[in-house]
Amino acid sequence: MEEILYNQGNDASLPSFNGNRGLSFRGCPKQSCQLNVYDYLADIPGNADTTDLVEVQFKNTRKGFYHNTYRLPLEKGDIVAVEASPGHDIGTVTLTGKLVLLQMKRTPPKNPDDIKRVYRKARPVDMEKYEEAKAREHDTMIRSRQIAKDLGLEMKIGDVEYQGDGLKAIFYYIADGRVDFRQLIKVLAEAFHVRIEMKQIGARQEAGRIGGFGPCGRELCCTTWMKNFVSVGTTAARFQDLSPNPQKLAGQCAKLKCCMNFEVDQYVEASRRMPSREVQLETIDGTWYYFKADILSNMITYSTDRRTAANLTTITAKRALEIIAMNKEGRKPDALDDTAPAQPARPVDLATQEDLTRFDRTKKKKKKKKKPAANGEEGVN
Repeated sequence: MEEILYNQGNDASLPSFNGNRGLSFRGCPKQSCQLNVYDYLADIPGNADTTDLVEVQFKNTRKGFYHNTYRLPLEKGDIVAVEASPGHDIGTVTLTGKLVLLQMKRTPPKNPDDIKRVYRKARPVDMEKYEEAKAREHDTMIRSRQIAKDLGLEMKIGDVEYQGDGLKAIFYYIADGRVDFRQLIKVLAEAFHVRIEMKQIGARQEAGRIGGFGPCGRELCCTTWMKNFVSVGTTAARFQDLSPNPQKLAGQCAKLKCCMNFEVDQYVEASRRMPSREVQLETIDGTWYYFKADILSNMITYSTDRRTAANLTTITAKRALEIIAMNKEGRKPDALDDTAPAQPARPVDLATQEDLTRFDRTKKKKKKKKKPAANGEEGVN
């Protein structure tokens, strides 16, 4: 293994790795794929022979596992035609080798015995049919929404995905309750002359399929890497002292932002080291009430008024706990903050730093040299 990792391309029999970091460029996809997984085993000899399973991604976030029964030399980024019911579908290979088995443990298929096969690499004829089918998706979605509205169904069709051969269309819809769409399927089949499949998704899944950018300026997490969505409650916002404004807490899906759960555990752990908000601090100056806190930096701001911001003073959580302990003993400190206030820096007068004549050049008088006297006599100037 060490010989493989440190090979710089001198030996043709060994896979070449990036000399700077020891990572293989073959693990990166040939195109930008959502929910991409870096295949760090791409250049390991025999990795592709570990299993015949490959992971294939279709439109947006839909993925599936397929058997490479014909042992095609597939690599990450290859466009392949896979078995579907009926016909075939077109997708992009996103993972091969041993990592596919690990991905199956993370997102196991509903029925492992019904895993379909990879037919071939996509041909030009397959790609032409695929592009024709994809071009019909937007118009189909707009028309299907109008049909559902005419039938009086309380549902929203968020996306339409045609199969690669154009024989089937998947309609992704959102509904709060149970919807009887049997009549809708008949009308859609007559209107589009394809096989209809309905899939109900949540608001977060719809946002992941549509895509977009969050208020942080980055692409949505549900579009790039999130697959499992955990319920988000207002408790996470309360622990992080976030504003209870629904417009700021809601994401593109009109639900609470998933990123509110990312750091809530750190806030919960840090809040355990903070004093209770209900505790009042008693000093000789008066009574201090909790106003706000910076949990991660362990800084608390107190006010002399219970309801408004008056004489705000910020101290550390350690100092607050010391005052609480003193109050329990019946003692009161002189002030809330025991640190001496810093003296403001006085303006510096540049004229007083040096003498104003420091740049003046002093003229030195040259002394005349005495001439040596002849016969021991003293020299005359």
